[in-house]
Order: sequence, then structure tokens, then C-alpha cells
Amino acid sequence: MSGQPELGRADLLTMLAEMTGKPADEVPDRVGSMELAWLVHMVEQRHDRRLDLTDDQLAGIRTVDDAVAVFRACLSVPADG
Repeated sequence: MSGQPELGRADLLTMLAEMTGKPADEVPDRVGSMELAWLVHMVEQRHDRRLDLTDDQLAGIRTVDDAVAVFRACLSVPADG
């Protein structure tokens, strides 16, 4: 899927800005459970695939940078079927 743009920090900040109604540069770096659920949903839609995140992966996401690392790792694994 070389046509897929790489997921970056700016992408996630833009997604959080949509959720909060704030400009992307005012979105806090900290990611709570509501923000995490929103990001997972948005990344799944954008990349048209389900992210099968483990409990440990989810628990490890506390900041936007954490989310970028986990989502990139998940998206780098070939989709089933």
C-alpha cells in the first residue's frame, strides 16, 4: 500500500482538533481515553482497516507521540485477508 500517506503527529493533532473544536496548535499532547477512542476510529477510517490493538498497546498510549508510534507499528503489519 505505497499509496497510503504515512501517519504523523500533525495528522493526529488535526484529528484531535476536529474532535475538540480547537486549532491543532492548541490541542494538548496528553491523550485521554475519549481522545484515544476517537483517534483509533479516525485512523481506522482513514486507512480503511481495523487496528487490532492489544491492551498493553492501548495502555501505553498517553501522548500524541505514543499514539503515532503504536499506530504506525500496527499499520506496518500487513492486513489479514
